[in-house]
Amino acid sequence: MPKSKNTVKAINKNLRSSPRKVNILLKSIRGKKVDVAIRDLSFARQRIAFDIKKTIQSAVANAENNNQYDIDNLYINEAYVGKSLVLKRFRPRAKGRASPIKKPYSHLTIILSENTNINKKEIYGSKS
Repeated sequence: MPKSKNTVKAINKNLRSSPRKVNILLKSIRGKKVDVAIRDLSFARQRIAFDIKKTIQSAVANAENNNQYDIDNLYINEAYVGKSLVLKRFRPRAKGRASPIKKPYSHLTIILSENTNINKKEIYGSKS
């Protein structure tokens, strides 16, 4: 992604959840305004929603403190997740066997943009 002048980023490394589960929540917040996305994540039932919300709040703080952006005009431009390390554990099974347990971790990246076009339609819902 080319570095635009009105974007800000926050990265959360080593989230204790699989990228597949995190991506379900990220699909629901892409393209939304920041306050709407935080509200949606506050009422999400998944455990990982708290960590995603925390990363968005960190990106908002970065935008406000480092770049002096207006937080009312911020929206989620990109939200993606990648694989990280996988803890491998074993579970005892019948007849002296063992079966593997994989505990995946994720890297979460949130990129916010400032909507400078005032008369553009408000971004509240999802893009779909």
